[in-house]
Amino acid sequence: MTQVEIGRGKNGRRAYALDEIGIVPSRRTRDPEEVSIAWQIDAYRFELPVVVSPMDSVVSPATAIEVGRFGGLAVLDLEGLWTRYDDPASLLSEVAELPGEAGTRRLQEIYNAPIKEELIGRRIAEIREAGVTTAVRLSPQRTVQYHKAVIDAGVDIFVIRGTTVSAEHVSGRAEPLNLKQFIYELDVPVIVGGCATYTAALHLMRTGAAGVLVGFGGGASHTTRTVLGVAVPMATAISDVAAARRDYMDESGGRYVHVIADGGMGTSGDIAKAIACGADAVMVGSPLARAAEAPGRGFHWGSEAQHPELPRGKRVKFDTVGTLEQILHGPSSVADGSMNLMGALKRTMATAGYSDLKEFQRVEVVVAPQGS
Repeated sequence: MTQVEIGRGKNGRRAYALDEIGIVPSRRTRDPEEVSIAWQIDAYRFELPVVVSPMDSVVSPATAIEVGRFGGLAVLDLEGLWTRYDDPASLLSEVAELPGEAGTRRLQEIYNAPIKEELIGRRIAEIREAGVTTAVRLSPQRTVQYHKAVIDAGVDIFVIRGTTVSAEHVSGRAEPLNLKQFIYELDVPVIVGGCATYTAALHLMRTGAAGVLVGFGGGASHTTRTVLGVAVPMATAISDVAAARRDYMDESGGRYVHVIADGGMGTSGDIAKAIACGADAVMVGSPLARAAEAPGRGFHWGSEAQHPELPRGKRVKFDTVGTLEQILHGPSSVADGSMNLMGALKRTMATAGYSDLKEFQRVEVVVAPQGS
C-alpha cells in the first residue's frame, strides 16, 4: 500500500474507516428472503453474525438469554457489575442518573468492589439453563486467576478481550499470560483480541484461538484515540486481519480462524461493510444500547470507562429506539440504520447478488467518502 509522507522523518500508510468505503452491487441481485446470514464457530452455529459486546450497559444475564433466542451471541463481562454485586439493578439505575463527568468517578468507585468467584458460576449457570450458547469475557490480566471457575461452570465460548491483546506480552513485574499454552490446555473455543494489524493477528492465530477480535473495543464509548493516541481505521484493520487469516490457513494446512470486527459499527451499513472487508461476524454494543431492555437504561459504557488509573472511555447517552427484537429483526420505524440490522444486511447482500456471508466477503468495494 502507498506510503504517505507525514513529514521528512515519518511516513505512514493511508488507512480507511468504514464510512469511507462503499459496497458495489454486481450484475446479479437476489431475493433477500433467500439470503443466509448464519455463521459457525467451532461447534456452535448462529443464525445472526452478531456478537454483543461484553459491556454492562448492554449485556446482563437476561439480555444474553434474549439475544441467544434471537439467533445471536451475547458475551457477559465477568469483570463487570454482575460478578461484583448480587443484584446490581440499583447501581445501574444510579449510573443512569449521574450528571456529566461525575459518571467517570462514580463508575470507578462502583467497579472497585471485588469480583466474587461464586457469582461467576451463578451467572454462567443462569444463562446455560436457558438453553442458549454461553459466552463470557475476562481481560488478559484476570484470565489466569478466574479461568478455572469459568470452565468449571460449563461455559461454551471463552472470550479474552482487552484494548490490545498480544501473543508476546513482555513484563518484568509478573509472569505474563502464555496464550498458546493456555488455549491449548482448554477444552472450549477461545476468542481473543483486540488487534489491528496483520502481524499481531497472525501471532494470535498461531496460539490456537478459534476467533480473533479486530479493533480496540469500546466503540462509541471509548476514548482510546484521545487518551493513548492509538487508532487504526476499521476498514483497513479488518482487511489486514482477513489477509492474515488467509495466509494462516495456508501455513496451518487449512485451519480457519474467524475474524470478528469489534467496535466502530453504529449502523446496519457499517455491519455490512465490515463483513464486506472480510469479517465473519461483528461485535456490537452501541446499536443494542438503544434497546428498551438494555441494562444501561439508555446510557452506554465499556470496561475502559472505569479503569482506576487511566479511564479510556465515557458514558454515552443514546435514545431508546425500540426493543431488542426490533433492532435486530425489525420492523424499523426510522431510516438511519439503527433498527432491523439483520434485515438490512440481508438486503445489502441480496442487492450485491450474494447468498451467504462467505460469498459476500468477496464483494467489490470502493473508496467512497461520506457525501460522495
